[in-house]
Amino acid sequence: MILIIGRGGQLGTSFANLLGPGGRSLGIDELDLLDVEAIQSALDRFEPEAVINCAGHTAVDLAEQQAELAYLLNASAVGEMARWCARRSLPFVNFSSDYVFDGTKDTPYVESDSPNPINTYGNSKLAGETVGREAHPDMLLIRSSWLVSGSHPNFAATVLRRAAEGPIRVVDDQLGIPNIADDIAVATLEALDAGITGILHLASHPETTWFQFARVVLELADMDPGLVQPIASDEYNAGALRPAYGVLASERATGIEIPPWRQSLPAAVKEMLTWI
Repeated sequence: MILIIGRGGQLGTSFANLLGPGGRSLGIDELDLLDVEAIQSALDRFEPEAVINCAGHTAVDLAEQQAELAYLLNASAVGEMARWCARRSLPFVNFSSDYVFDGTKDTPYVESDSPNPINTYGNSKLAGETVGREAHPDMLLIRSSWLVSGSHPNFAATVLRRAAEGPIRVVDDQLGIPNIADDIAVATLEALDAGITGILHLASHPETTWFQFARVVLELADMDPGLVQPIASDEYNAGALRPAYGVLASERATGIEIPPWRQSLPAAVKEMLTWI
């Protein structure tokens, strides 16, 4: 049985759907990651073959005001789970972000590139990478970006909701790659089955901007893409700095590939339209 931490999130839901009875999903009612000292005793109640952590503090702007909470969830809790798995020689999977990089490159970031976060969220994820790998050198650390699913609130869902009310402004000077949660989950399980460890970048293709992505989302919903107006990042007044370039690619010959996001996005948008 694979234990999934983070039952209520996008990735947690994708893993639960894929694994079915082969997985067990835990929410905050069964494992409160805020109580770091209780994590290992909580995990003792189960006998998993592997642990996949999908939980964490993901509100990038809010993390600037909640640094302690971000580090607690994205680093301290990760270290505890990694130590628990390491003592039992169990596979442990944790997810990180393109935000561990500063965005100053103009070619895709690969696993060997040096991290240099520019916001609290990115720093907390990098701290989680460090403590996790120190505790469990054979863990699988996956970096990805711009997560989208049809089942939960996310950027694409926000675009659909706000565009239904009128024109919206979206930044057009940040390059990255959208990734569908189901695709990331499938690729992660393939990596786990193959015994892959260490840092692994999982990313779809091609690269795009938030503005261009928003237009595609509206087109798929049969809405007017002209409702999306491009703006610069400094006009958006976000609470946290974002890397201007967050494109990820893998230099590892794993054979694991993620389909183009345009191939997987229509189904996600169709599902979003049922609950937005």
